Amino acid sequence: MGDDDFQGGASGASQTYPQQCSALRKNGYVMLKGRPCKIVEMSTSKTGKHGHAKVHLVGIDLFTSKKYEDICPSTHNMNVPNVTRRDFQLVDIDDGFLSLMEDSGEVRSDIKLVEDDVGKNIKKRFEDGDSFMVTILAACGEEAAVGVKTISS
Repeated sequence: MGDDDFQGGASGASQTYPQQCSALRKNGYVMLKGRPCKIVEMSTSKTGKHGHAKVHLVGIDLFTSKKYEDICPSTHNMNVPNVTRRDFQLVDIDDGFLSLMEDSGEVRSDIKLVEDDVGKNIKKRFEDGDSFMVTILAACGEEAAVGVKTISS
């Protein structure tokens, strides 16, 4: 009985929740092949000889932009990732990592600057001396910069 270690408890919030396949919508989120994806295409086939309408899903990975496809019966449940978007003010870019300030004034430096269009935009605006917010998308224990917003005075 004394071998149990309860020190590392999580917040209790799951990284995903189940949702019926027929309730999913385009531009929504879904787990495809174990990855959090944004649904870009969706089509439903008619009920066949065995009575289940099938839903064909095409999604783009939120963090790698890789395309995933899946087909499932419309009555089955699919896992949907809990996705959060937050804006942070960019303070610095150090060794390929973004230094971001939260509303509370706390600074975090654990988000990597990715070499995609968003990353290049962040780098260019930072070098130009602009003051702006970076939008961070988080899902399934991963985080990435997905957009920038100019700070309006």
